[in-house]
Amino acid sequence: MRKLLSLSLLLNLLTSCALSPYPDSNQAAQSARSVETRGRSRATQPPTLPPVINDLEERTFRWFWDTTNPKNGLVPDRWPTKSFSSVAAVGFGLTAYPIGVERGWITREQARERVLTTLRFFWTAPQGPQESGVIGHRGFFYHFLDMETGHRFEKVELSTIDTALFLAGALFCQSYFDDVANSTEIEIRDLTQKIYDRVEWTSALQRPGLVSMAWSPKDGWSSWDYTGYNEAMFLYILALGSKTHPIPDNAWDVFHRTDKWATFYDQPHVNFAPLFGHQYTMVWIDFKGIRDRLMREKGIDWFENSRRAAISQRAYAIDNPGEWRGYGPDVWGLTACDGPMDKTLEIDGRTRTFYTYHARGAAAGEIRDDGTIAPTAAASSIGFAPEIAIPAIEEMIRVYGSDLFGQYGFVDAFNPTLTSSPFPLQHGWIHPQKGWFDKDYLGIDQGPIVAMIENHRTGLVWNTMKKNPHIVRGLRRAGFEGGWLDSAPK
Repeated sequence: MRKLLSLSLLLNLLTSCALSPYPDSNQAAQSARSVETRGRSRATQPPTLPPVINDLEERTFRWFWDTTNPKNGLVPDRWPTKSFSSVAAVGFGLTAYPIGVERGWITREQARERVLTTLRFFWTAPQGPQESGVIGHRGFFYHFLDMETGHRFEKVELSTIDTALFLAGALFCQSYFDDVANSTEIEIRDLTQKIYDRVEWTSALQRPGLVSMAWSPKDGWSSWDYTGYNEAMFLYILALGSKTHPIPDNAWDVFHRTDKWATFYDQPHVNFAPLFGHQYTMVWIDFKGIRDRLMREKGIDWFENSRRAAISQRAYAIDNPGEWRGYGPDVWGLTACDGPMDKTLEIDGRTRTFYTYHARGAAAGEIRDDGTIAPTAAASSIGFAPEIAIPAIEEMIRVYGSDLFGQYGFVDAFNPTLTSSPFPLQHGWIHPQKGWFDKDYLGIDQGPIVAMIENHRTGLVWNTMKKNPHIVRGLRRAGFEGGWLDSAPK
């Protein structure tokens, strides 16, 4: 079972440059023009994608549609292993349903009924400070919930980031379901507003300008804050955009105060080792051509920053300093994922330590790599690095076939180095020639895959969120300017 910790909390507890269009960080004007031009071209000329990408998108969407509890909208953390619901996975599910409508896999009526069921449940489920029998407190939600009751699962934390990821999906639905005459869509917009307005972001500010990661009835607010570039960018944008409990304007700069700008495999960018940190916020916000103070100073934007992170990870896999089996130009991608076991073995004359669920990644001065690749890392990079993501998707399916790619797309992870083990596995199974494979699909993998494929294809999520006033407000309060934001409604 996945450790009951948010991804960045887990991180805090752990002690070929030609592909880049902007190789020099001081080319600010050229960068902005190139980014905006690329965005217009993509919007007007949707790319023709290989059939395997279309197949992956549909299979991944079907995971959300088929495994979600239709009575309350709760999405499992993983499947087929029986599990609790992940609040973040619910947010990704809410994002997936309109994509299914646009692709013709479900009707608009089906999607809005599923969304309405979900939002009604999250609005009416009990909140409070007690240790059990509630879904959350002060508008925030617990990280994991019982799939049937929706109540706090065991003793997990109240999670600020997972609440934000849920709200991201809800706000996307608020802007997508815009029929002013349809009572269901009106209620979707109204419930989303109530759920968002209820969140007391200021209560999580335990240190000046920083949002705490978690709260529990027994211990109160955690001493761990979201600080330094990571997946919590979206959390800060939502908290800045709130009209009821907004955090101070300077919180964005405080959050980014500990960012690490460094060059990794010839790619200068703000580093964060696991790729999920470069993907989650970018699922919902199109950063092409809009820049805050930090990106204005560096001469790029956060879209390009994520692009460089993906390119550097691919270069790391090509170099393969750890000499792991299977790594190469089209088999790459380190992020938080399952692993086989927490054991050390001797393989190929080298001591190899493997892990179960772990925030794997590669960045300047920060390598956490046990040979375990998560397909979502490369696949979800399609939104900002399609020329390296699409070949990776195709190659992983070609080489590993149905062991890796099944009913609902990619399983969570695989490890070509581990072809045998004297120890019992905590996850997955071993193919004696191909290596270790997970058996589960994870909601936080599936969501970015389906959303980023659609963003690459049509910009659906990005363009819809550009109409959401809360996102626009949050970005402006964070100091973003330029591009599409300058023409967004005031």
